[in-house]
Amino acid sequence: MEYFLQQLINGLTLGGVYGLIAIGYTMVYGIIGMINFAHGDIYMIGAFNALICFLVLGYLGITWVPLAILIVLIVAVALTAVYGWTVERIAYRPLRGSTRLAPLISAIGMSIFLQNFVLLLQGARGKPLTPPPISGGFTLMEADGFTVELSYLQITIMLITVALMFGFTMLITKTSLGRQQRACEQDMKMASLLGVNINRTIATTFIIGAALAAVAGLMVTLYYGVIDFYIGFVAGIKAFTAAVLGGIGSMPGAMLGGLLIGLIEVFWSAYFTVEYKDVAAFTVLVMVLIFRPTGLLGRPEIEKV
Repeated sequence: MEYFLQQLINGLTLGGVYGLIAIGYTMVYGIIGMINFAHGDIYMIGAFNALICFLVLGYLGITWVPLAILIVLIVAVALTAVYGWTVERIAYRPLRGSTRLAPLISAIGMSIFLQNFVLLLQGARGKPLTPPPISGGFTLMEADGFTVELSYLQITIMLITVALMFGFTMLITKTSLGRQQRACEQDMKMASLLGVNINRTIATTFIIGAALAAVAGLMVTLYYGVIDFYIGFVAGIKAFTAAVLGGIGSMPGAMLGGLLIGLIEVFWSAYFTVEYKDVAAFTVLVMVLIFRPTGLLGRPEIEKV
C-alpha cells in the first residue's frame, strides 16, 4: 500500500504536467481544427527560458525562493508566449485558407526548426538546475523501511495545475474571449461576419497555449532539475496522446488524458519494466479509440446539411 501510494503521487504530478501541455493542443484544435505539432517544442523553449532566468537571478543575487519563482514564471510565460504568437503568425496564418495538409507540414517543419535552433544555441548536453530551489516535504507514512513522501514541489505542481485548469475553464465559458473562441470553433466565417476578429482570437489562443506550456516547462525544470533540447518531442507526443485519449477539443478531457498517461507510465515503470512504459500508454490509447473513437470525454461532430 505504501509503495502504491507513492507511485500514485508521482503519477498525478507527472500527469498534471502532461495535462497542461495537452490543453494547448486541444485549444488550437478546437478553434482551427489543426494539431500544432510545434507545441511540444514551445514547452521545451519555456523550460529553457525558466532555467536561464533562474541562472540570471542567481547571478544578480535574488535568492529568495518565492520571489525568484514568481519572476521566473512571469518572464518565462512572457517570452514563451512570443514564440507561440510567432508560430501562429509564420506557420499557420498564411496557410489558413489552404488544404489541411499544408499547415500540418508547416507545423512539423517549425518543430524541427525550433529543436535545432535550441540545439545550436544551448548544445546537446543536458542543462542542470542546481541546487533545486524547492526542497523538503511531508512524510505521509512509513512501513518496513519504505517512506511515503509528498514533497513541497509536488504539492505546488498539483495546486498550480488545478488552479490553471479552473481558471482557463472559466475563461472559455464566462468571458468575451471565450465566447469568441467558441464562435470561431462553430463557424469561423459567420463569426467574422458578426464582428469577431478572427486573427486576434486565434493568435490569443496560441499565446494562451504557449503560456500553459511555459508553466509546464517551469514545473518540469523544478521537478527533474535537468533539461535538454529533445524533451519537447517526447513530451509533445505524450501530451498529444493525452489530448486524443481524453477527447481532442475538450479541455477537461485533455487534463483527464494527461493524468491517465502519467499514471499509466508511473505504475507500469514501478510494477513492470520501465522500457515498455510508452508501449503501455499507447496501447491504452489504441484500446480506447477502438471502443470510443472520440476519446473519453469527446463528443462526435454533428454536421447540419
